[in-house]
Amino acid sequence: MPRRRTSSSSSSSTAPSAAPATPRNRTPQPVRVRRRSFGDFVKAFLAFVVLLALVVGVPLALAVTVGWPLPNGAPGLDWLQREITVQTFLHILTVIVWLAWAQFAACVLVEVKAALSGVGVPGRVPGSGPSQLLARQLVAALLLVGATAASLTPGLSQLGQSLEGNQKPAVAAAQQTPGLFAQQQEQAASTANALAEQAGQAGQAAARADGGASAANGDTKYYRIQPPEGRHHDSLWEVADRHLGDGRRYKEIFELNKDRVQPDGSKLSEASLIRPGWIMEMPGDARGGELVEMPDEAPNVSEQVQQQISDYARTGGDHAQGGGGAQGGGDAHVSLPEQRPAPTPATPVTPATPAPGPATGGQHATPAAEESGRSFGLPEALLAAPLLAAGLLGALGRRRRQALWHSALGAVGGRRGMEPPTPTGDAQDVQDALLVGADPDGVRLLDRSLRGLAASLAAESRALPVVYAAWMGGNGDLHLQLAQPAGKPPSPWQVGQDQTFWMLARADAERYEDAETAAPYPGLVSLGTMDDSRLLLNLEAVPGLVSLSGAEADRAAVFASVAAELATNGWSDRMTITLVGFGDDLTPLAPNRIRHLDGFEDLFETMSAETRQRRGALGAAGHDSVLTGRTGPAQHTRWAPHLVLLAAQPSDEDALRLAELAADAGRLGIGYLVGTEGADLPGAAWEMEITGGGKLLAPLLGLELEAQLLPAAQQRAVVELFTDADPERGPGGPANTPPFLVDISEQGRPAVYARLVGSYEIIGLDAPDGVRSAQLHEALALLLLHREGVHPRVLASALWPRGVTEDVRDALLERLRAWLGTDPDGTPRLGTDATGRLTLAKSVVSDLDVLRSLYYEATQGRGVDSRQVRGRLLTDALVLVRGPLLADRPEGRYRWLTHEIIDAQLPLLVADTGLALSEFHLERGRAEKAIEALNAALRTAPADERLWHELLRATHATEDADRLRALAADLIGRSGARGLPPRTEALLDELLPTWRDGVAAAG
Repeated sequence: MPRRRTSSSSSSSTAPSAAPATPRNRTPQPVRVRRRSFGDFVKAFLAFVVLLALVVGVPLALAVTVGWPLPNGAPGLDWLQREITVQTFLHILTVIVWLAWAQFAACVLVEVKAALSGVGVPGRVPGSGPSQLLARQLVAALLLVGATAASLTPGLSQLGQSLEGNQKPAVAAAQQTPGLFAQQQEQAASTANALAEQAGQAGQAAARADGGASAANGDTKYYRIQPPEGRHHDSLWEVADRHLGDGRRYKEIFELNKDRVQPDGSKLSEASLIRPGWIMEMPGDARGGELVEMPDEAPNVSEQVQQQISDYARTGGDHAQGGGGAQGGGDAHVSLPEQRPAPTPATPVTPATPAPGPATGGQHATPAAEESGRSFGLPEALLAAPLLAAGLLGALGRRRRQALWHSALGAVGGRRGMEPPTPTGDAQDVQDALLVGADPDGVRLLDRSLRGLAASLAAESRALPVVYAAWMGGNGDLHLQLAQPAGKPPSPWQVGQDQTFWMLARADAERYEDAETAAPYPGLVSLGTMDDSRLLLNLEAVPGLVSLSGAEADRAAVFASVAAELATNGWSDRMTITLVGFGDDLTPLAPNRIRHLDGFEDLFETMSAETRQRRGALGAAGHDSVLTGRTGPAQHTRWAPHLVLLAAQPSDEDALRLAELAADAGRLGIGYLVGTEGADLPGAAWEMEITGGGKLLAPLLGLELEAQLLPAAQQRAVVELFTDADPERGPGGPANTPPFLVDISEQGRPAVYARLVGSYEIIGLDAPDGVRSAQLHEALALLLLHREGVHPRVLASALWPRGVTEDVRDALLERLRAWLGTDPDGTPRLGTDATGRLTLAKSVVSDLDVLRSLYYEATQGRGVDSRQVRGRLLTDALVLVRGPLLADRPEGRYRWLTHEIIDAQLPLLVADTGLALSEFHLERGRAEKAIEALNAALRTAPADERLWHELLRATHATEDADRLRALAADLIGRSGARGLPPRTEALLDELLPTWRDGVAAAG
């Protein structure tokens, strides 16, 4: 954030005894405003007369003297040939006067409405600069002596200023927190300067004798919110820091003043939504020269301000009785994006607090928050990071699928196996936390929304706006915070609380389809939450460095979270993440994205070269920034972001070199996050601090977030999950063993048998209650696919993705236990292991368990030494395959299967079984039996190239050339425009050399 510097020539006088550490008052010298005089009443009367003459007298005079100036009927062609007379000119002039009167009347109505409401600034009537200024002066003079004078449009004391100066959004500009949007900080309106003349410094005075209820408790002090000065805007945090010694005490000020009527008629409802001219009652221990203790005896405060403070003090008793109470709003230091229309503009820095409501898909981590606190050891940091958890879970699934396919290239039965190693200890807890906390729907909607926006702008030939941050509300709405106004957003996006916010409702985002365009804002990364809304900061758009101060361990947790989410998020296509001074163990998360450098010199050399290259490339391409080249026809790979995370604080010299390097990093798509031991980093554009309590603070940005963290222990566990799933890892014998083997002999007949491969059927249990049958079946399927145990919170998250209370979850578990029943020895078939995870008894099995056990016995057990046993076991295994997993599952259920790799495991298992059985038959010369086995496997695994190769070999073994040509033609037809894979072509060249002639003839 931009550094704030206090001018040495402050306009406010400082007492000699003032502590040198106390910040100077940034308020201009107050201007005395006299009480209403007889002249004011004369001005008001004259204004009334003028308004009456202009609004009523003009139309009456026109109607009486001229009458209707327009033709009474449709003009004909002869009208153009008539002689132009004096009467014609009079009629034209009359029409112009009528239009001018209508415009002036509209201006009067707009100004009167704004003055009487006391909320916001008046709207602008198009093309009516002088007229609206005159209307404003007349209305202001008329109402000056009335009760509403204090709530008139800001700028009453400077009516001579230009109209354009009074049309800027004064409220929004006055509330703007410095630093977050450099381009917006020049929007402070002249209306705020007018309020500055009504504010001033207050001297020390005796206690009020007739004060409000709060004055009875001691010396009551008041503070008047100051107008902006340059880039500085007053905030409750800074008021508390100056006068109470601790910025965190802003909540006390908020509670003293919550819902009390301010001089302009509005109320304080959010701690960050404050306006210049508002009055704040202060705690009794407040100190400082800007405070007022006795308004009517404060010599440096205008009479009007004294009266306002006195009136405000009288509301204290009503406020105390009204029970403003400590509520959730008191914890908010910054406003979040508004979820419904508000009567006044919100601060453009951070979006307005959303209305509380039920948890939605955008809050996939809500089950954890709604439960009674039993976590069974699950790491809460990941439970509270739904976007990070979704990215890690998706990347882990892709890594495990890669490992499966890599292992599939090995010899059948002699490779690592299709079962990923079962995590234990911290890794198991972290995996469960990822399953519970992940919000894949939120990631999907964010990605589609951003790409859809980029596609819409490209269709309109508009450039992407610079986005500094995004807020994801608890109701699923998305708010983009722009660096500066960028016009009307494309439909279905809407303008938010002001022109620097674009908002997309969740219902509109749901209708977005996948867009064929590059990711427009891949540098967005989660920093934390506030009031149920999640902040994502666009690191690549920062105009300089971002600094993070705090204890080393706390900083490391933030850096790890940022690095992990950038490496695995689902709303980016490609990027480079350079880690300096940490994170050498994070590379397994995304080897193609993450790189590690040892020190600053390596970083400076690398980034200097890349900065020069990007500047030259942008200039050669004729682009102002990477945004203009990221989407559209160009979509250059060089426009991918490069984000640098520097954990160790650089020296002052190195920091200056880095700041110079990052001067225009925002337009180049390069972002820097730098760790510091203190709060002072040369060249820092934005400054943040992480506390030991997990708060991410940026006082000058108005941010106080619950930080998103990835502590060291959880970081190690996440890396362990990815390392174990590394496809390049060598084979390991024990990993071939399935997690659960069943007794496949006649004596091992199960009590409950579930058929999952194909349609879902259960044998051995009565049909459950029809209302809850689908839910019980889904819960049992999840347990059957995880014989190692399922955490109760994982089960609840799978069945209720949008959240559920603990009592509802426990009620389902009791029904599930009752339905499954007990074994003959009285042991419940649904039990709990030592870690609190739910497990099924060995008497409850599925056909998938039997299929795995048969294949294992055939290839690594009894079938190894007996060909006859192997053939029988493989044949029995293939008979179990009736189709895809849970083929008839109801729509909308079993969504947790997207996190599983069973959809990749089952086809590989079936293909391996078919290949092994085919080999068994071919060894005996039974080609037809081999073809039958391969065709059975292809019904479940039609995309497995190995099965087609073996089918070609088996068909060739029949010595039926026509049959082989027919199979080759079928393969060519299936391949479509992509053509046959190279290995398939090579095999056909060997088995059927003339196959290309058939392709040429068909072409």
